[in-house]
Amino acid sequence: MSIPALFAIAIVVLYLLNSIKILKEYERGVIFRLGRVMGAAKGPGIILVFRPLDQIVRVSLRQEAMEVPPQDVITRDNVTLKVNAVITLRVIDPTKTVIEVANYVYQTSQFAQTTLRSVLGEVELDELLAHREALNQRIQTIIDGHTAPFGVKVVSVEVKQVDLPESMLRAMAKQAEAERERRAKVIHAEGEFNAAAKLVEAAELMATQPMTLQLRYLQTLTEIGVEKNTTIVFPLPLEMMNLLNKSIMSVASPEKKD
Repeated sequence: MSIPALFAIAIVVLYLLNSIKILKEYERGVIFRLGRVMGAAKGPGIILVFRPLDQIVRVSLRQEAMEVPPQDVITRDNVTLKVNAVITLRVIDPTKTVIEVANYVYQTSQFAQTTLRSVLGEVELDELLAHREALNQRIQTIIDGHTAPFGVKVVSVEVKQVDLPESMLRAMAKQAEAERERRAKVIHAEGEFNAAAKLVEAAELMATQPMTLQLRYLQTLTEIGVEKNTTIVFPLPLEMMNLLNKSIMSVASPEKKD
């Protein structure tokens, strides 16, 4: 075999070896032949790209986390705050992603910023703080509607941080403190009411059984003797107190008649 033939074979072998491309499991290759896309994306594994007729654009199918820069938002109740978010997205159709947009990450970021401002501007501050999950779902649905035409799926949207003005933080702290005080007063009032109801029940029971009052009196003496050993208690029968009251009443009655 002549040298020119060997040289030509070597060139062909080198060209074929250079045409072999290996795509990883998470990669797809969109091939353009003479400027026209060659059907669906190729990969993973070994593919052939015959340059200069063919050109390949590699696209990753892995999820990407994108942070939305802090946005100035004015809520429906005229509260100014800064809000940022994190968006997780992935490529579903590599061919559309390459053909339809120049930079799908940048375009998704712009959609996310405008959607974040418009959606959060329609709600009040309390709704933003209390129903964040519903707002995340709504933002995701809107952004996903914008990105679906170029083959990108928005997996999740999470409002990451809400920066409130200092004056609003102080007002919320005062509101929370006032709410705690209100609850404490209500609980205290309920406790007083329940205690009064129990005392009424105890008085009614003692009225039916006079001996219970004497037993309670003796129990009180026992408690005083245990807790305060230096206290001297002189028991005074209740009958004596009743007799003394009757005597005072009898003495006072003739004076009134005179």
